[in-house]
Amino acid sequence: MTMVGMTDFSNPPVRSGRSRLDDGRFLGWAEWGPPDGVPVLLSPGAATSRRLGVEPGVVEELGVRLVSFDRPGLGSSSPAPGRTFADFVSDVRRFCESHDLGRPAAVGSSQGAPFALACAAEGAFSALALVSGADEVAAPEFAPVLPEDLRALVERAASDPAATEAFFTRFDADAMWDMVMANSPECDLVVYRDAGFAAAYREALSEGFAQGAAGYARDTVLAMGRWPFALDAISVPVDVWYGERDTSHSPDHGALLCARVPGARRRLVPAAGGALLWTHAGPILTSLLEAGSHRRATGPVPSR
Repeated sequence: MTMVGMTDFSNPPVRSGRSRLDDGRFLGWAEWGPPDGVPVLLSPGAATSRRLGVEPGVVEELGVRLVSFDRPGLGSSSPAPGRTFADFVSDVRRFCESHDLGRPAAVGSSQGAPFALACAAEGAFSALALVSGADEVAAPEFAPVLPEDLRALVERAASDPAATEAFFTRFDADAMWDMVMANSPECDLVVYRDAGFAAAYREALSEGFAQGAAGYARDTVLAMGRWPFALDAISVPVDVWYGERDTSHSPDHGALLCARVPGARRRLVPAAGGALLWTHAGPILTSLLEAGSHRRATGPVPSR
């Protein structure tokens, strides 16, 4: 797949809207690809709205109906203070029912990865690809290898989650952009500095913070803490994708994570960083569709 190096990376969704949930809240969503394509749900990265998508042309080429939605409090989704991973799973189930997605395959990107894993652990997906996924940095095995500032933040989140959540409400779209640019390898900066991509990414961040930072803060505290779902309960195919130059998302490029998820396949991409969703979407989605097709052929996994 051709690497993003184009000045017209504006890849706006072909369909978008807001769906009302049973409790009166709304979820903002966006879709790419044919409406009768194979459904793939996208759980997007930190503080970004549903509108970023993947590199242009891929979903159309593969016949994928890619559906992304804003987590509560981000973009155009209603806030849900104090929400949990279990609440997110419930939202996903209701969303899939209302959009006729069945049990779709899914992609969890960056900070969206633990939320996608929570759904997989509850049988909501037929297959899952984690792409540059935020790892469970609070796992005790990682404590000795975390940078000192991150280790201190993880410990603070465990001892005083409310104060840590309040700390993250100080962030805004500009702060997130600056953090991404300061901590990305050169191979990612080639993507992020592209004029078209930068405009799309910054728009997604602006939308992500449109209601303030509370949604991002809640996501971050949940992702940074111990994950309250059983990774060994996941019984669908899982691909775990990292670029070998990605130093931001997992201390060991997903090795421990794969060891904890039965049958997970670790895909380490040479000379790549954390921008895999926009440089390698073709191979990622192709592998995901093959895994999901095998799952459908061998029968559904009962919901828990």
